[in-house]
Amino acid sequence: METKTSKNVLIDASRIITEALVQSGADVFIGYPITPSNLFYSYSKLRFPQFLAGPDEISVLQWMSGFSAAGKLPVTATAFPGLALMTETLNMAYMMELPMVLIITQRLGPSTGSATTGAQGDLKFLDGVISGGMPLPIFSPSNFNDAWTLAHEAAKTAIKFRTPVILLTSKEMVMTQKSFDVSTLEPLEPIDRSIKPYEKPYQTYKAGADKVPVFLPLANELEQVRFNSSTHNNLGLIGKNDAESLGNTWRLKEKLETRIDEFTFYEYDAQTDAKNLVVSWGISADAARDAVAHLRKNGKKVSLLIAKTLLPVPPKIYEIIDQYEEITFAEENMTGMYKEMLYGKRQSTQIKVATKFGTMLSPSEIIEKI
Repeated sequence: METKTSKNVLIDASRIITEALVQSGADVFIGYPITPSNLFYSYSKLRFPQFLAGPDEISVLQWMSGFSAAGKLPVTATAFPGLALMTETLNMAYMMELPMVLIITQRLGPSTGSATTGAQGDLKFLDGVISGGMPLPIFSPSNFNDAWTLAHEAAKTAIKFRTPVILLTSKEMVMTQKSFDVSTLEPLEPIDRSIKPYEKPYQTYKAGADKVPVFLPLANELEQVRFNSSTHNNLGLIGKNDAESLGNTWRLKEKLETRIDEFTFYEYDAQTDAKNLVVSWGISADAARDAVAHLRKNGKKVSLLIAKTLLPVPPKIYEIIDQYEEITFAEENMTGMYKEMLYGKRQSTQIKVATKFGTMLSPSEIIEKI
């Protein structure tokens, strides 16, 4: 039986994510450099079939929308100040149902904060970044293997559901190099982007049972296409209070929430008879893993849940959490944003938070809360 040869290299998640997206078939990287996402800019210039340097973040997402409408899968990377400028166009692309991938590298805020200090402070902003309470698919890798697989899933979800997708990372993951065996990363296949069968006459926003309209790019030789970022009917013509137009807007929510199981990812390490559960995500996951290992070594029964699909919140996450008497959320922000996203700001003796602001959360700080 053939065995793989280990190949340990010094690498960061910026390079891993970039390569995964290229192998998945992403066509173009459009960027405006901002710390701590700069390495995506430099790596993508070497790896993507097409690279464009935008003059500012607003232009970047406008250009991405144009490329997506023309049938390409565009990618960018930024941090909170850039995301803030992109928000209006992100809403436009969401309403027009344009596939694209945005890599957001979290850093310490507010405002420009500290560009070279990591954090997990953007989650609640992203929970409401699409006006009207619409869900936006958000994946968050917890290690280098996740960076590879979730980058691929981000590209697949963008194409499959005709939507922008966010890959939520952090400064430490994408800028810090460490020794890693790249032979553990399986080669990826390009996402199928062939034109699906459709009912004639073609209507840009008419969806079938899967709630996702068949995508045809602008200037195709088959049909006329209308993209519209205002409330619109199936033809892409502006509507307002008519059932078809409002139904199209409701569909944006339903296509993701009713099919959430198709892009639900998490890591669940359950221990028999455990009453305590540690919940974490992203860069804090390693500290959570170490804390749980230490507690078990010292006789404490405790389970671990690492969320990787953050939004829409998968029902499976609640199903797991509801099995435990005490839950401790481990996050690198002031208040426990993931906890607040799931349960609000109300304090509870059952639900605890181990948080850190300005430096990385340590395993001992998680253990102290349990």
